[in-house]
Amino acid sequence: MRYLDRKTVTCVPHTVSSLATRLAHFGAYVTTLDPELSGPEGLERCQHIEPYLIALSRAPNTKSGGILSPAEQARRIHAVSNFLREITEWGWPDAPSRQLLFRSDVPRLPRPLPRYLPPDSDRMLARALLESPNRLAADALLLQRACGLRIGELLDLEMDCVHQLAGNGAWLKVPLGKMKTERMVPLDEDSLALLDRIIATRSPGQALTHPVTGKPVQFLFTHYGQRLQVNGLRAELDRAAASAGLGHVTTHQLRHTYATALINAGVTLQALMSLLGHVSAEMSLRYASLFDSTVRTEYERALDLAKTRIGTTTGTGRTLLPIASVTSGDWRATPTIKSRLAGGYCLRAPAQEACPYANICEHCPSFRTENSNLPVLQAQRKDAALLAQDARGRGWDSEARRHEALVAQLDLLIGEAGTA
Repeated sequence: MRYLDRKTVTCVPHTVSSLATRLAHFGAYVTTLDPELSGPEGLERCQHIEPYLIALSRAPNTKSGGILSPAEQARRIHAVSNFLREITEWGWPDAPSRQLLFRSDVPRLPRPLPRYLPPDSDRMLARALLESPNRLAADALLLQRACGLRIGELLDLEMDCVHQLAGNGAWLKVPLGKMKTERMVPLDEDSLALLDRIIATRSPGQALTHPVTGKPVQFLFTHYGQRLQVNGLRAELDRAAASAGLGHVTTHQLRHTYATALINAGVTLQALMSLLGHVSAEMSLRYASLFDSTVRTEYERALDLAKTRIGTTTGTGRTLLPIASVTSGDWRATPTIKSRLAGGYCLRAPAQEACPYANICEHCPSFRTENSNLPVLQAQRKDAALLAQDARGRGWDSEARRHEALVAQLDLLIGEAGTA
């Protein structure tokens, strides 16, 4: 297999050098295993392919000192499989007469969740970047976090990247990146102020040649006539992370943190795909699997029902739910999260936090009422006001705000019912 040896690789263009190197590894292995092999037509599944797959699973990683990662093993198998399939399609005379590699030969790849920064760590890192003396690099990282950019997209931003659309605010034009697509990302006032600071900090100068198009471009991140480099950003991120008392943080984690924050805020999958520049829903679904509100709601519903039926598993020997069975006196005074409903009331343990469906009907624009419901609405308003006062006294500010918002909405509904 002369055309798969390492000498041939040296004349392959850089754009396919990785593929050629992986094919050279295969060629070197099978020719060592079978010196009499003259070309692909002589390859056999049992004699050559299966021993190669076994050897690949044990091959050393010369960089890390361990074995090859499953991802690199998969890339090498795909390289060989595609090569053999394509030379057959092209009609090469020495192509194999049958398929030698199959989908089951590719190792299953791990699918870890995106490594985002928890909110506290995110805030500490942002504070460290804001206090940094390396203003341009620090602000570049803050912009990456604020807009969810890949690091290459960040450094390729041009001076005219901000677009003002009448009646639709400011947008950041993100240049062609990993997926070879452009996109527009909305900007808030904080991001616009950050961009103003970047423009004031950067070093103006002559246009620089774009490494892909070859055209002269005024890049956003330039310092003393040179473009900001990836290594400089990584060094600044390492410094800020150490200053914030965090472990190692990568630039791509800033993008993960942006996406995770949006998912937690309830952004739709379609909007997330557009904001991140993903070309398939599968890419964005990785973030959706982090915090699925439907799973959480179903979990809490099932947990409530299970505890109602069989009690708790804490070993205390007493039933924790339903909560009414372990409280005494007026339900309005219980140390629980409480909601007054039209036909009764709801009690939840503080650990369960507020119900996402509490009083959803009263706030729905489709909800209508009439004069005959005035006594019920007035009783509900009275209880909601008492519950807001109770929540304030317990330091449950978010719960108090919920009740106060309900009181305001009930006032509107009572007014409508009184005039109906």
